[in-house]
Amino acid sequence: MNEEQKKIGKKFTSLLLTWNGKKNNRQMPWKGEKDPYKIWLSEVILQQTRVEQGLKYYQNFIKNFPDVHSLANASDQKVFKQWEGLGYYSRCKNLLQTARYISKDLKGIFPKDYGSILSLKGVGSYTAAAIASFAYNLPHAVLDGNVFRVISRIMDIEIPVDTANGKKVFNETAQQILPKGRAGEYNQAIMDFGAVICKPVPLCNECFFNKYCSAYLQGKQLLLPIKEKKLQIKERWFNYVIIKYESRLVIRERVEKDIWQHLYEFPLLETQGPASLSEISGWLTKQFGIKKTDYALMLNKNLPAQKLTHQKINFRFVVFNLNKNIRLPADYVYVSQRVLKKYAFPKTLAAFIADELVPKHMGAGRKFDYLKLT
Repeated sequence: MNEEQKKIGKKFTSLLLTWNGKKNNRQMPWKGEKDPYKIWLSEVILQQTRVEQGLKYYQNFIKNFPDVHSLANASDQKVFKQWEGLGYYSRCKNLLQTARYISKDLKGIFPKDYGSILSLKGVGSYTAAAIASFAYNLPHAVLDGNVFRVISRIMDIEIPVDTANGKKVFNETAQQILPKGRAGEYNQAIMDFGAVICKPVPLCNECFFNKYCSAYLQGKQLLLPIKEKKLQIKERWFNYVIIKYESRLVIRERVEKDIWQHLYEFPLLETQGPASLSEISGWLTKQFGIKKTDYALMLNKNLPAQKLTHQKINFRFVVFNLNKNIRLPADYVYVSQRVLKKYAFPKTLAAFIADELVPKHMGAGRKFDYLKLT
């Protein structure tokens, strides 16, 4: 930082803490929390997740797993079921691995220094700084999207935040303006400020710093922060084939290193573009040895696409009713329609199950109409 930026940073820190004490009314159940387990849990849940969505998951996790030992001793399936719908399931895998490491190897004692916290599975520099400062008030500045945005604007920093040099500059800047002895309070305050005032479309008229903010004084606030890279979105087509025999359905666990690993799904045909019914029917014969005379088509339905960070998933669901039992490949199993909700499914599949397969008013499941296979 140059001398002018140092002066701005010092002024901002002082006014931010005053704003935080007098006007910051943003309420979240983990604010002020000193238990490192609960802080860690909240931070993992909020990675790539809006606060409004993550709140109920945090509350459910605390209710079902009130300490690290209870989480460590829970079955994978129970924890994944609690995580269902939150996305980015590698977070859940890392959560379990870290909980079991702390419970068994560290005897339930959470690490108390930044380096040890950072070494935990699934914990990056931001999460480590958050835990270190919130739980132990250690002098480590957090850098999330809100903080990048605030610092780039108040100091007019045009270095792209998604480059190695940009991350280094912002990290050094954030660390230099961190007030001594008040790291936890300051970190929470700057994140709150970025969430409620210095938003992507900022509320500059309500900002305590608009007399000093470099970007605002130059009319550049909507141009910062700068990102160099454009996100490349991969589009995929998932055709789910629901094979139904009497009151049982065929499912499998996703074990591949792909999205939704260790969640359950119906037999899946992934195609390069929208698939025809005849293509799906042909795959059913090839994959399971089921002939057209062995089943009747009951439902053919498209659901809205699901957008992930780097992917767009298009969904089609086709329900086939078998008139005889079949032997399944090794990685598939039959489950009763009544117990589907006990398994952890990706968000869109869980919604399809709730809406189409086991609606509450229909008991064992929906009675479908038969359709023509065209």
